[in-house]
Amino acid sequence: MISVTAIAAATAALTSAPALAATAPIPASGEAPAAASGLLTTAAAPTTTSEEAPKCIRVRGAAACVGPDESDRPGISIEDTEPDKLHATVEYYLNGYLGTKYVIHNLAGEGEIRGSREVGKIVTFRAALYRGNHRIKVSRWKTALSDTKYPVKRDVRVTPSTARARSEICTSTKGAASMCFAEKNTFVFACDTGADQNQARAEYFVGGDPTARFEIHQLAGFNTCGKAEHGDLAISKYRASVFDHNHRVATRLYKYN
Repeated sequence: MISVTAIAAATAALTSAPALAATAPIPASGEAPAAASGLLTTAAAPTTTSEEAPKCIRVRGAAACVGPDESDRPGISIEDTEPDKLHATVEYYLNGYLGTKYVIHNLAGEGEIRGSREVGKIVTFRAALYRGNHRIKVSRWKTALSDTKYPVKRDVRVTPSTARARSEICTSTKGAASMCFAEKNTFVFACDTGADQNQARAEYFVGGDPTARFEIHQLAGFNTCGKAEHGDLAISKYRASVFDHNHRVATRLYKYN
């Protein structure tokens, strides 16, 4: 069970710890909060107590939630709540580390829920609405404690060479980004291999589902990697990209696995 006091304490620690500024720079886009991922399909909501209920944040058209295993939305999820041409997205950071941002785009339409069971013990997240690749609306950031069976540990010491050694498949783009993954207990790395101000990103789909696009934005700079986990779900389509803020400057065509 998660108490309000515990959440407040975690939020205070997350926003005030000086170690955060030392471990990762604020992203060039200025989007960092002051403070993995399998698919989650729509399910009937069981009866829950207030402490078992997911912690949610909303913007008109989208609802992002973090919930424990006993809730109807375990892990992190994003719901599209409006019948429009926009799609709902959840953006989040794990375990107080600002060097890697995770994004899940829910492309399935109104009333659908997508998400990830593999999340950290502390999740800082927000809901957003996109039209194509352009963000139209965004909520404030919210920090919640996560109580799931699939915690993602903080792993910030992986270099591109280590990621390649651990992985079965890699792709890269000349703009200095690489994406590597393994297919047993699936994990994905997005690595920045260029000493510049641009961001390396991994963009991919898992489990053969075309309605949820996952992204890893690696913000910590040259020779660093971000990691996501997906359990038993296989990567189905993937590419490596480089961004200058939100402008794509280099990419590969999607590859099918």
